[in-house]
Amino acid sequence: MDSTGRIRLARLIASAAAVAVIAAAAAGCQTTQSTETTGSLAAAPIAPAALASEGDARRDIQVYGQKYQADPHNADVALRYAQALRATGQRAQAVAVLERASIEAPHDKAVLGAYGRALAEAGNYNQALEVLERAHTPDQPDWHILSAQGAVLDQMGRHADAQRYYLTALKIVPDEPSVLSNLGLSYALSKNLREAEATLRRAMERPPVDPRVRQNLALVVGLEGRFAEAETIARADLPPDEAAANVAYLRQMLARRNAAPKSNAFLTGELN
Repeated sequence: MDSTGRIRLARLIASAAAVAVIAAAAAGCQTTQSTETTGSLAAAPIAPAALASEGDARRDIQVYGQKYQADPHNADVALRYAQALRATGQRAQAVAVLERASIEAPHDKAVLGAYGRALAEAGNYNQALEVLERAHTPDQPDWHILSAQGAVLDQMGRHADAQRYYLTALKIVPDEPSVLSNLGLSYALSKNLREAEATLRRAMERPPVDPRVRQNLALVVGLEGRFAEAETIARADLPPDEAAANVAYLRQMLARRNAAPKSNAFLTGELN
């Protein structure tokens, strides 16, 4: 890649950092899922399942909102209410709920972890790091928290520091796809596309494959100039309509690479 291409790539990836990497670990550890939510350098088309999840979250707001009003001191209710608020983009409200919960339960690791992630989603990165640091201990590290700390550091542009956190998490859970996805995104944000591709391919080797990991890999491969291969990756294992939508979005994102110096176009990330 020539110097002009590298400048364009740097601007493209830097713009992605504003919204993408924090999505990779913001949702955090949830008991109903086997891995942490992974993020995306490019927003995927909204699938019916995503719409259903949003509908569930809105119902949860009503259910747990009423329970929270009746018993605001219940940490589990506060966590579930805040999770539903975050899922519907009500970040300030989620922060307020979790801030109160953290005051009432200052040593509750689950509350601190959720509060730290909510702060990060709201853009309060320094405070998020401070809270996440208290959500686990050096003698009992939590790989979910390590991954979330790395995501916050990536958001702050501290990619080398972020990568150290991801690598530490991988010592606890080798080949965990959500951490590999975060690490791959971090390499992409630091413009190390070769490592980004290799790491995202490792994440793809662990089923079930998160569609956003595939999309990130397709984008990185495209940024390396292998457009036909990128489209093949974007189409893999998908129904024809979803494959076509993914390829269309991939082309749009790669087109923005050339427009980035003039338009400073932003890529968006996926939040669960």
